[in-house]
Amino acid sequence: MYIREMSQDDLELLSLTDIAYHLLKGDKEIKPTVPLFKEICFLLGYNDDQFEGKIADFFTSLTTDKRFILINGKEWDLKENHSIAIDNADIDDDVDDDIEEDIDDVEEDKEEKDLEEDEEDLDDIDDDIDDDID
Repeated sequence: MYIREMSQDDLELLSLTDIAYHLLKGDKEIKPTVPLFKEICFLLGYNDDQFEGKIADFFTSLTTDKRFILINGKEWDLKENHSIAIDNADIDDDVDDDIEEDIDDVEEDKEEKDLEEDEEDLDDIDDDIDDDID
C-alpha cells in the first residue's frame, strides 16, 4: 500500500506513527521530525495550528514506538533498516575468563579444605600419641 495514494478518509483511520512508518518505508530515506510531520499533516489536511498542537505528541509517539530509530539525534528511520553487529569474540573471551576464575576458586577452596583435613588428621594423630604416652 502506497500511503500517498490513499484517500484522506482511509488515512484518518491510521495512527500518525502508522502513516510515518509507511512514508519512511516507501521513500526509503531518513527524515527529520518536522519535515516528516509536515508531510503527514499535508496528507491529512491539517492546518498550522493542528501541526503545532500535535507535533510534540507525534515526537513522543515515535520515540516510544519500537519500529522507529532516531539517527544522530535528529532524523528518523525504520529500525528494520538497521542492524547491530555483535562481536561474539569479546563475549566468548569474557565467558572463558569467568569460567577460568571459577575453576581457580574451586581449586583453591579444595586445596584449603584438604589442608584443613590434613591438619585435623595430624591433630588426631598427635592426640592418639599423647594418649598412648600417658
